[in-house]
Amino acid sequence: MNNYKKEMGIRIRVQRKKLLLTQEEVAEKLGISVKHFSEVERGLTGISIENLIKLSNILGLSLDYIIKGETDKFNWDSTLSLLESVPKEKENLIQDLIKLGIRLLQN
Repeated sequence: MNNYKKEMGIRIRVQRKKLLLTQEEVAEKLGISVKHFSEVERGLTGISIENLIKLSNILGLSLDYIIKGETDKFNWDSTLSLLESVPKEKENLIQDLIKLGIRLLQN
């Protein structure tokens, strides 16, 4: 039964690191202790539904993916929320990355 927590924690940790966020930054955004967040990432404890929803938005991942590892559902709301948090000076970089991604998908 604990295996789902461990797998969920791995998905959370991998995405957090991809976004170059520290455990401290994510814990602060969630309003929980770093110790608790670390235990979530290690699969030692669960996380409330409210914080799971917040985490989904912070990491730009769907709840289905965080909980079950399913990748067939794309969470546009989380992605848009993540893009809105990009600093103004990085907007051109994000636009260039999106254009590059579109070109790659078209090939």
